[in-house]
Amino acid sequence: QVQLIESGGGLVQTGGSLRLSCAASGRTLSSYAMGWFRQAPGKEREFVAAIDRNSDLKLYADSMKGRFTISRDNAKNTVNLQMNTLKPEDTAVYYCNFSPTIWAIQASPAGSWGQGTQVTVSP
Repeated sequence: QVQLIESGGGLVQTGGSLRLSCAASGRTLSSYAMGWFRQAPGKEREFVAAIDRNSDLKLYADSMKGRFTISRDNAKNTVNLQMNTLKPEDTAVYYCNFSPTIWAIQASPAGSWGQGTQVTVSP
């Protein structure tokens, strides 16, 4: 079973930056699309960004475009999320997941959810 471990969260001020990382163990995910999701208090989990297996295609939720950048390192079995110009509404627990294709990851992430990493953006 694949284990996903997210890290890099923290407390930042509005306009600040954070870089999240997700390490996968138990299976090599180089042939899978990978992505990030987030869940704010009292809200459903939502899609943030995804990247295909070769890093040729990247998808972002509209509110993240231009501020967040997803990347991956297949040799390390990791996916990263660089978050810039953070806003208080970005406060959430951030999770990673994977899927056979980038087109399926939003609706059908294949892995079990990890613990996530908390991102808090102060006004």
